[in-house]
Amino acid sequence: MNHAVAPQAMNSLVIRSNNRISTLMLTALGLGGILLVALGSVLIGDRGITMDFSARMLAPSWQHWFGTDQFGHDMLARTLHGLSLSLNVGLITAALSTAIAVVLAMLAATGGRWADAVVSFLIDTTLGLPHLMLLILIAFALGGGTTAVIIAVTLTHWPRLTRILRAEILQVRSAEYVQASRQFGKSWWYIGRHHLLPHLLPQTLVGFTLLFPHAILHEAALTFLGFGLEPGKPAIGTLLADSMRYLMAGNWWLGLFPGLGLLLLVLSFDAIGNGTRKLTDPRLSEV
Repeated sequence: MNHAVAPQAMNSLVIRSNNRISTLMLTALGLGGILLVALGSVLIGDRGITMDFSARMLAPSWQHWFGTDQFGHDMLARTLHGLSLSLNVGLITAALSTAIAVVLAMLAATGGRWADAVVSFLIDTTLGLPHLMLLILIAFALGGGTTAVIIAVTLTHWPRLTRILRAEILQVRSAEYVQASRQFGKSWWYIGRHHLLPHLLPQTLVGFTLLFPHAILHEAALTFLGFGLEPGKPAIGTLLADSMRYLMAGNWWLGLFPGLGLLLLVLSFDAIGNGTRKLTDPRLSEV
């Protein structure tokens, strides 16, 4: 009996090890893609911002890998600048949304019935509204631009993470060490800082990472529709919106490469988020 069980245990260990290695590889690839975008935008400097009318509408070549646009901008440089701008906006909005989610989840779990009811009402109300429509209304009301996009995305991306963190805190509240701390006379504020917040760190990190692709895609969508970043900035949404006027004329590279770059950036963050979730959750790391 023991001899039959041993190979099965070995196979299980090998499968877990292979899954962990593949998860680490995907996470590393995602990080590598993001670092490549960040370093590339720094290394190219002002290239792609200045106009060169002698190189208008050139197809992809060894000199211009992604071709050029109607103003002679190098599309590779423009795409890297746009992805870097999306990274900056995504970082700010994801950080702010995560902070809002943590604060509201803690308030709901430690502030009593009324606080929990108010937070639940805010979550249900925000999730019940059409997401893109709410983004457009907020951005339009604030007059558009980078600040308006950051505020709009921040105010619409916290509810799901808040709901997850609130459920996690409510589970931890019934733990024996929390109840023991409560019986020793510790306040909920003390328990929240010393017991609940450390427990939320893995979920918060994963939530922060997974908020990135949503923030980037919605920033690009707002900019594409004309409610986002300023037209003068080389944002991906601006590049895609400008390309629509020239795609029918056969200038396919104007929309293909910025769109492909945005897709790869989103997939990179998705790989990092899923990898972090599997590595921090022991139940998923065994799958």
